[in-house]
Amino acid sequence: MAELAERLDAVLEELTDMALDALRLASLGDPDSAETGEALSREKRILKARRALERCVSALREGARASHEPFDEGAG
Repeated sequence: MAELAERLDAVLEELTDMALDALRLASLGDPDSAETGEALSREKRILKARRALERCVSALREGARASHEPFDEGAG
């Protein structure tokens, strides 16, 4: 699972770059233009996807840590 989490980290970086590109595009245009609105909307969707992917990576890493912990029969 750790290997998959690392691959997803690369996708997170790619999504970050895409969001920054969308913000740059939005900042260059007329604030009231359709292109600026579309760029801001795209940035918002990318960040939403990025947050969801961050949760997935976190869950994968938690699972990897849990599988390395010794089983405690007295727990509970």
